[in-house]
Amino acid sequence: MWKAAKWGMLGLAVALTIALSGVVGHSIGEDGAKPATSVPTDGGDFGILNEIYGILQSDFVEPDSIDPSALRTGAINGIIQALGDPHTVYIDPESYALGIDIISGTFEGIGAQVERDPVSGEIVIVTPFRDSPAEKAGVRAGDVIRAVDGEPTEGWSVTEAVKRIRGDKGTPVMLTIEHSNGDTEDVTIERGEIKVPTVFTRQVEDKDGAAVSDIAYVELQQFTEQTVNDLRKELSQLRDKGFDGLILDLRRNPGGSLDATVAVADMFLDGGLVLTQVDREGKRTEYEAEGGGEAVGLPTVVLVGPGSASGAEVVAGALRDNGVATLVGEKTFGKGSVNHLRPLSDGGALYVTIARWLTPSGEQIEGVGLEPDVPVTFTEQDLTDGNDVQLFAAIDYLRDNLTRAQ
Repeated sequence: MWKAAKWGMLGLAVALTIALSGVVGHSIGEDGAKPATSVPTDGGDFGILNEIYGILQSDFVEPDSIDPSALRTGAINGIIQALGDPHTVYIDPESYALGIDIISGTFEGIGAQVERDPVSGEIVIVTPFRDSPAEKAGVRAGDVIRAVDGEPTEGWSVTEAVKRIRGDKGTPVMLTIEHSNGDTEDVTIERGEIKVPTVFTRQVEDKDGAAVSDIAYVELQQFTEQTVNDLRKELSQLRDKGFDGLILDLRRNPGGSLDATVAVADMFLDGGLVLTQVDREGKRTEYEAEGGGEAVGLPTVVLVGPGSASGAEVVAGALRDNGVATLVGEKTFGKGSVNHLRPLSDGGALYVTIARWLTPSGEQIEGVGLEPDVPVTFTEQDLTDGNDVQLFAAIDYLRDNLTRAQ
C-alpha cells in the first residue's frame, strides 16, 4: 500500500558544487561558516615558510622563476595533500569565481562529474550527465582521465583537472581516457551548455524487448531542492497508476545536499535511521526518517554502480539497511565524507571534509563503496549493443519476488 507523505519544512541546504569547469563535483555539504582558526605567519609552526621564501629570493639560482603567487598556491596545496584526504581541496580565486550552485541553472563544459580516487590518486569520471557532450563522446563512469589536451593528469587535484577541462560552449577539449577494460583512447569533446538534470522517468523494456507496464522506473541524477519537489510529484503520479514495483536508478548520481538526500530517503522509509554523521570530536548526529513517505510499501530495487557517489550512497545504504530495497548493479564509488565550503580572504575557498557518515548499520564506505546485493556487470558486448543488463536484472528480480509474495 502507498501512504501519503508527512512533510515539514525542508531546511535550506545548498548542494556544494565544485562546478569549476563544466565538470561538476559535489558532495553532501552543510551551510553556514565558522570563524577560521588563526594561523601564525611570523614565527611559530608556519613561520618557516616565510624563512624559506626569503632564502629563495636571495639565493635561488633562477630568480625569474620565483613567482610568489605560484609558490603560495604550491604551499597551500602541499599542506592539503599532506592530509591524505582527496576531498579536501583548495579552490583558487579564479576557479572559485567560475563555480556555480547547481540549483541556479546551467553551465558550459563537457557535462561530467569527476573525483580523485582516494586510493590511486587518479582523476576518475564518476558519471557523465545524460545527453551531455561527454556521454555522447563515449565517456563512461569509471573512466580514468590520463591526460587533458596531451598533458598528463598525474598528481593533479580535482580542482586542477576541472580547470583544464572547462571551456566555452563550442570549443573542443581532448581527453585521454582509460576505460575499465584497460583500453586507452583520445576522445575529443565539444563543450556545450549543460543543463543539470534532476529526475527522469520513462517506460522501460525487459530483456525480451517487451514494454514493462507493471514496474515504474525513476532515475535521479542529483540531490537538490528541485529533485525533492520533482520526485514527490513523480511518485504521487506513479502511486495513482497502481504499479507493482519501482526501480530507482542512482547509477549516474554523484550526490548533492544533505537535506535533499535525507528527504529523498524519507520518501521510501516508514521511519528509521537514514545516516549517522560523526564529526572530528566523535559527536554523532543521527538523521531519522519522518515516515509515511510516498513510496513506503512499494517493492523497490535500487540500481547502483561506480557513478553512485556520496548522497546516492546514503540513499542506497539507508534503503538497504532498513530492509525496503535491494541493490542491483556494481560497487558504488565510495565517498563517505561530509564537506563544507569555507570562503577565504584571497577570494578563493577551501572545500574541507568536516565529518564522516555511516550507513544505518554503522558501515563506513569511504574509499570502499557499497556492494550490491545482486551483482551485475556489463560486458563490452553489452555496451556495444546497448543492452542494459542491470536494468533487466532489476526487472527480473522484482517480478520473481512479487510472484513469490503472492
